[in-house]
Amino acid sequence: MRYFFKTVAIVTVFSVCEKFLGFLYRIYLSHAIGTEGVGMYQVALSVFGFLLTVTCSGTPITVSRLMTKYRSEGRKDKVNKVITAGIALTLGIALPLLLLLFFARGKLSFLFADERCVSIFLVVLPGLAFTSVYSVLRGVFWGNKDFLPYSVIELLEEICMIIAGVILVTGAASAYQGAFRAGIAVLISYIFSFSLAAAVFFLRKNKLQNPRTEFRPLLASSAPVTAMRTINSLAGSLVSIIFPLRLVAAGFSRSQAMSLYGAAVGQAIPLLFVPTTLIGSFTLVLVPEISEDFYGKRNLSLKNNVEKAIKFTLLLSAIFVPVFFVCGEEIGILVFGSPECGNYLTAASFLMLFMGLDGVTTSILNSMGKEKKVLMYCAISGIFMLAAIWFLPSVMGVYALLAGYSAVYCVTTALNLILLHKTCPVKPVYIKYALKTVLLIIPAAAFGLMLERMLLPVMGTLLTFLTVSVLTAGFLCLLYMGAGLFDVNIAARFKRNKKRPAPGSGAGNKTAVKN
Repeated sequence: MRYFFKTVAIVTVFSVCEKFLGFLYRIYLSHAIGTEGVGMYQVALSVFGFLLTVTCSGTPITVSRLMTKYRSEGRKDKVNKVITAGIALTLGIALPLLLLLFFARGKLSFLFADERCVSIFLVVLPGLAFTSVYSVLRGVFWGNKDFLPYSVIELLEEICMIIAGVILVTGAASAYQGAFRAGIAVLISYIFSFSLAAAVFFLRKNKLQNPRTEFRPLLASSAPVTAMRTINSLAGSLVSIIFPLRLVAAGFSRSQAMSLYGAAVGQAIPLLFVPTTLIGSFTLVLVPEISEDFYGKRNLSLKNNVEKAIKFTLLLSAIFVPVFFVCGEEIGILVFGSPECGNYLTAASFLMLFMGLDGVTTSILNSMGKEKKVLMYCAISGIFMLAAIWFLPSVMGVYALLAGYSAVYCVTTALNLILLHKTCPVKPVYIKYALKTVLLIIPAAAFGLMLERMLLPVMGTLLTFLTVSVLTAGFLCLLYMGAGLFDVNIAARFKRNKKRPAPGSGAGNKTAVKN
């Protein structure tokens, strides 16, 4: 257990550093190229992200899961074969797709609401091959529970992109030129991370072997995950195309539509993923454990780990909700100089609960071989998203996008939790915990609003944000401790656990979240 939390801590530190640097870079881009430039940049990367999803999104997690499965079954000879099959499969899709789009580059304007996005997309396109292979190598690190090199490479990739981006974007003569140069920086970072990951892969004495026998099981398991993520990415790409057009149809100019889209998707929505960054580190380490429990039929351990994941996700996400609800406008002004972005954050703050739960339950279900069911749920939620952005912009403006996101995350979370309950032989217990966690957000938000109204006229935006956010989060934590949802004595338990001889003997199964 001490090793588990040490690993989570390491991954979290690197992940937080990576996301924080990316956050600062996003602020820099917002000021350097404006919301219109961010909108073009975001649209181009959204379409590229769709291609990357089609190419390899299901392969890394499948390679990782099959490595775990083969080792638990004593078939270690298959591990290198499935790794090689994953690399061959992703390259076999990426290279033809890359060449097709490159030679058809003169006919791609229909993919974008703004034809200036085409050249930004094309400059990033060669990164498809490099990133596809890197994604498989990332899955190998997961399967080997070798999280340190993965975390370091991810951080260095972000640093590489930021350095290249600042050098290239500084002095750009227009929003378009700045967005184009930012695309070049993305390509440079992709090549860098691929090169570094490949070097680490061979230095770790991994090998490539004849993959012929592993293509079928790899495809059978990865295809539903790829399809699910392709639907998600397709929805994102369609949103980047359809939503600005629907805003124009609702009466906005093309420039206004692109700016609103850039403010929502390029500024506000990424901020909502702050708790997911922390949750992702926990999930990244825990999911292989859950997979081993499931295939090893360790039903009680499976129940405890599933409960642990859901409760930790709820607790951490909930702490951010009242902060964003109360201080959304201050965050928008301080970070992006945009009250509109802040208003969007306030309205969308509740989504953080569902974003976290959707991510953790999807990862757990995929690790348990439920990819096809998750795919079906993803398709259902995608229909709600497309309906929202098509019919609601004339009524809700840019908030139609929030309605779509709400439908996606709420529907998939509910369906995932139902399936997870059916799948676990020993049923996880978390409903009462979830109700208490959510209900206690209300008094914390009321406390925060009272503080904000008292302090804002006196202390100004920055000091009000710092004071109110800390006191609101602290007040909520006190409520959680009073309700028995949060245990501050974890350090004492770790000291006791050091005296216990066997790390797998059942001792040390408690965490900061009570089971």
